[in-house]
Amino acid sequence: MGNYAASLNEVERAKALCDEVEQELKEQQVEYRRPKIGIMIEPPAAAILSRDLAHHVDFFSVGTNDLTQYTTACDRQNQNLGEFFDPHHEAVLELLRQIALNAHAAGIPVGICGELAADPELTDTFVAMGYDELSVSPGAVLALRERICLSEAECQNDNPQVTATLTAQH
Repeated sequence: MGNYAASLNEVERAKALCDEVEQELKEQQVEYRRPKIGIMIEPPAAAILSRDLAHHVDFFSVGTNDLTQYTTACDRQNQNLGEFFDPHHEAVLELLRQIALNAHAAGIPVGICGELAADPELTDTFVAMGYDELSVSPGAVLALRERICLSEAECQNDNPQVTATLTAQH
């Protein structure tokens, strides 16, 4: 998975490097299985370009910590700006919605990670948006699993295609 990709050119260059390695392995008759290639959507530029990027990768993972910081133009580690760092900001949520829509329109899965993925106030929102995976710390798994089951049941009443799974970060 590549991170901080902000343009199609960067994704294409990374894929070209993978192709070169694949060719070298073939020439050396080394057995291998080509891994799925995905990108971590972190800069807002990648979120905005996600419709195009989705056609060039196998999956998306959304890094919510950096996406929030760069979208709100607020350093999350600067305690003086803490009141302005809002992961629930409408612009952040709109980018997350667009990313999920664009991924699914291209037929690729999309996951979400970072502190926002473990936020129980947004679990229903992520399920409704169509996120396929929430990647959270092991301590958050049980609490969110129950919420996801409830969210899926509620959402499926409106949209039977909505599914979500929960994985733990290592």
